Amino acid sequence: MGVGPLKKDVCRNKNSIDFKRNKLFNCKINLNSMVRKEVTGSTQPIQWKCVESRVYSKRLYYGRFILSPLMKGQADTIGIAVRRALLGEIEGTCITRAKFEKVPHEYSTIIGVEESVHEILLNLKEIVLRSNLYGVGDASICARGPKYVTAQDIISPPSVEIVDPTQHIANLTEPIDFFIELQIKRSFGYRIESTNNSQDGTLLIDAVSMPVRNANYSIHSYGNEKQEVLFLEIWTNGSLTPKEALLEASRNLIDLFLPFLHTEQEGKGTNSEENKNKFTIAFLTFQKNLTNFNLKKKKNTIPWDCIFIDQLELPSRTYNCLKRSNIHTLSDLLSNSQQDLMKMEYFRKEDVKHILDTLQKHFAMDLRKKKFSF
Repeated sequence: MGVGPLKKDVCRNKNSIDFKRNKLFNCKINLNSMVRKEVTGSTQPIQWKCVESRVYSKRLYYGRFILSPLMKGQADTIGIAVRRALLGEIEGTCITRAKFEKVPHEYSTIIGVEESVHEILLNLKEIVLRSNLYGVGDASICARGPKYVTAQDIISPPSVEIVDPTQHIANLTEPIDFFIELQIKRSFGYRIESTNNSQDGTLLIDAVSMPVRNANYSIHSYGNEKQEVLFLEIWTNGSLTPKEALLEASRNLIDLFLPFLHTEQEGKGTNSEENKNKFTIAFLTFQKNLTNFNLKKKKNTIPWDCIFIDQLELPSRTYNCLKRSNIHTLSDLLSNSQQDLMKMEYFRKEDVKHILDTLQKHFAMDLRKKKFSF
């Protein structure tokens, strides 16, 4: 008689525990689903824009780009990877060999030529070429003195273009025949050649196949430090524009991860047509235009500390003056008066005028002339 009620109590407790366990599991699923929906609903697509593009000379291009919105930590991940790809993984074309007639070593001199062979090699090293050449190509220089020999005198294949034809090579001071055979190669990175003496006059040149001369990035946080904006600055030698360099660096990074996707596809089985089409590798395509802030309409909804001076598209000189003075956002800018700006180093009236015009154009507001005194 006593065993029956005990069994009933045990079964009742077991059912109660199972019920609570199932209820807790269902609540957990519902909570995860709610969080996922909230995160998905609040996530905006990552977009980019070129906020400044300048051409200082035929061999110096500059571009500044903005990428947002990013979650905390993502900007550093992207910035490090893109900068490394820009500096080390973009292919460029350069002169790698030069063959002179009757020249035993690079420290020789040529009668009737102002520069030594070593100086001519250094000048050839600086020649900037643009091409879709793959592998090795041949070129030559054939000139008659007296004459200033420049990059324009290089006879190159049709696929090779000289970025700056005015680049100096040598100065022929006497009526002599000046002939050099050149080897052109497309590669990437920087390769230092050891000094060698050639019997047939062929001398190696340090190969600088780096279209990107410099690349920097900076990160700014906003939204209670939960979101970040990435700013990229790129300088190129003219063989590529900064935008073209950024696109190529991004494609190179994507190619590094493609084997992982192929491995996953093979693991799922490649015999079935369904599995073959299941994984479609979508290459990253940068959007041509970032949706511009309509700042006049949104000035009451966007916090001023979330609008960075990079987005104002100020001239490079004005932008650099503000950055040197630790002015990064619109909030920082509005905390200063016109008088404060004029006291800053290297600031001019023209810079203040650019800022006032920008504020009036995008925000329909002016910067106060003087600080308030109490």
